[in-house]
Amino acid sequence: MTITFITGANRGIGYEAVRRLVGLGHQVLLGARDPERGAKAAAELGARFVAIDVSDQNSVEAAAADVLAHEGRIDVLVNNAGIAGPVITDIHDLTAEDAERVIRTNYLGTLRTTRAFLSLLEKSDAPRIVNVSSSMGSFTRSVDPSTLEHANPLPFYQPSKAALNMLTLKYAEALPRFRVNIADPGPTATEINGYLGTQTVTEGSDAIIELATVAPDGPTGTYRDRDGVVPW
Repeated sequence: MTITFITGANRGIGYEAVRRLVGLGHQVLLGARDPERGAKAAAELGARFVAIDVSDQNSVEAAAADVLAHEGRIDVLVNNAGIAGPVITDIHDLTAEDAERVIRTNYLGTLRTTRAFLSLLEKSDAPRIVNVSSSMGSFTRSVDPSTLEHANPLPFYQPSKAALNMLTLKYAEALPRFRVNIADPGPTATEINGYLGTQTVTEGSDAIIELATVAPDGPTGTYRDRDGVVPW
C-alpha cells in the first residue's frame, strides 16, 4: 500500500487531497498543526493524524519520528502547508518581519519537512515529492500585464513560491530516483484567499493527485496545474 503524508491537510485543498487519495487506496497520514482540527479531519476521512507545524523544527522532527515508529517509511510527501501573508498595496509598507514569517512557512517549511522525511522516502520503491506552489510564483506570468499574477501583486507570497519552485528543481536534480514536482492548484476558492477563487477544491487538487500518483518513470522537475505545464 502506498503511504502518503500531506501537510496542512485539515482543510481546503489539503483536506480534499487526503479524501481523494484515501479513495484511491493510499494509506494517508494527515499532517496539521492544530491537534483538534487535525484529529477531527483525519477521523472524517479515514486517515491517521500526525501533528506537525512546518515552521517549527522540533515539531517537524517529532512528526518524522512518529511516522518512523508507526509506518517506517512513506512513498509520497505532499508539502501543502502554506500561508498567504498580509496584502500590501504600498511598497513602503513592506517589512522584513512579514516576509520572514511567510518564507518560514512556505519555503523553509517545505525544506525543513523534506529534509526530515527524506530518509523515510528513501525506503520507498517509488518515492515522490509534490510541492504545492502557485502560478503566483511564475516569473513569466508575473511580468505579463494581462495576467492575474501581474494584476494582484503579493510581495511576500509570490517570492516565497518562486523560491519554492527553484528548491523543487534542485531536489529533482539531486534525487534522480525520486519524482519531485510542483503542483499549482490554480484559482481555487479556499480560506487562504477569502474564497475568491473560481475553482472547487476538487479541481484545485487535480494536479496534486496527478503528481502524487505519477509512475516511477514519470516526469520530474515539472511545474503543472490541472490543465498542463505552468510557465516558469
